[in-house]
Amino acid sequence: MTAYLLERAWLPSPDGGRVHDDVLVEVAGGRFARVEIGAGDPAATRLPGLTLPGLANAHSHAFHRALRGHVQRDRGTFWTWRKQMYAVAERLTPALYRELATAAYREMVAAGYTTVGEFHYLHHRLDGSLHDPALAMREALVDAAATAGIRLVLLDTAYLSSGFGAPVEGVQRRFSDGTAAAWSARAGAGPAAIHSVRAVPRHELGAFRGRAPLHVHLSEQPAENEACLAAYGLTPTGLLHAEGLLGPGTTVVHATHLTDDDIALLGRTRTHVCLTPTTERDLADGIGPGRRLADAGCRLSIGSDSHAVVDPFEELRGLEMHERLATGERGHFTAAELLDIGTAHDVLGVPDAGRIEVGARADLVTLDACSPRTAGTGLNGEADEHMAVFAATAADVTHVLVDGRVVHRRGDEPEVGRLLAEAIAAVRARP
Repeated sequence: MTAYLLERAWLPSPDGGRVHDDVLVEVAGGRFARVEIGAGDPAATRLPGLTLPGLANAHSHAFHRALRGHVQRDRGTFWTWRKQMYAVAERLTPALYRELATAAYREMVAAGYTTVGEFHYLHHRLDGSLHDPALAMREALVDAAATAGIRLVLLDTAYLSSGFGAPVEGVQRRFSDGTAAAWSARAGAGPAAIHSVRAVPRHELGAFRGRAPLHVHLSEQPAENEACLAAYGLTPTGLLHAEGLLGPGTTVVHATHLTDDDIALLGRTRTHVCLTPTTERDLADGIGPGRRLADAGCRLSIGSDSHAVVDPFEELRGLEMHERLATGERGHFTAAELLDIGTAHDVLGVPDAGRIEVGARADLVTLDACSPRTAGTGLNGEADEHMAVFAATAADVTHVLVDGRVVHRRGDEPEVGRLLAEAIAAVRARP
């Protein structure tokens, strides 16, 4: 049994959550065995500042971390960015991927993410043949997450076409199993993903019915919508619905360019939506209709996606700030709503995380309430949820617990930076 005395903590409540002073938590077997407000224990480890439940990164491509600072150098579009992404994908071996992903996951943990949904489509050798062992790239990610201390939900991703039935080409051969049946035979049971309606032909989509959690890129680009309408006479949302793939077991990612009917359909089916504001703005993808999707009935989550930024607080702020830019009005999401979005582990099939309560997984993220960014931001000098989502950054994370295990402490940052620099240099040095 391990005990922590939290100076301030965000706890569940009937209205979504409240901050309380002096919260004693006891951890046993990786779960909260006791959560008591106003209790004391001289043997407990004191965590000063504001402590939150663990945050969920619902959408990650770990190897994209090698792109930061490189793809931003020139003008271009999503499609020119994709060429540079493919160039990195060409270089990766299982060993290099393990090194890069370990560093990327260490950065996520240091930022306050305790669960990551890895949208994994880098499966094979460059010529499309299987690695030995066949799941070597997947195992590299599993090993990396275990080393970094983050909870991994590996979303094995089907990628079968270069676009609406056209054969894969070039580096895309690394992504493809050829057919949905071959993908299923390799991937096995468990969480899964469809890369997009571009990359999985309509006649293969039925193979994914009943998979949960199931994630899919959706309407990230207007060109995808136009091509889907030309191929099938349906929007990507309409196509997924027609094939029985929308619902609360499915999370669509991006959902940037939607029609009114798309939004209504996603809400009516209670489909989850993962928004990635820092990637959207980095790629000039556009501003997704986050508030309208939430009002329609969708459960929202966030992801760092391309890792142009790894900071859950920046993602959550982005949801509100992008809405302000798009509408010319303020106040679309409350701080409590944003924290609920940031702790949405359930969209990854981990419903017992994201809450500081007895029986839940013992994940804690503690923020410095007196940093140059956070000092003085709470009412009456007290740190609160508004400080967390409207002032704090990943740099303010001082202590992270995952399943009761300490995985990050303030002072670990130089080591994380060194690991990232070494891993990215190794990837970029490979021909």
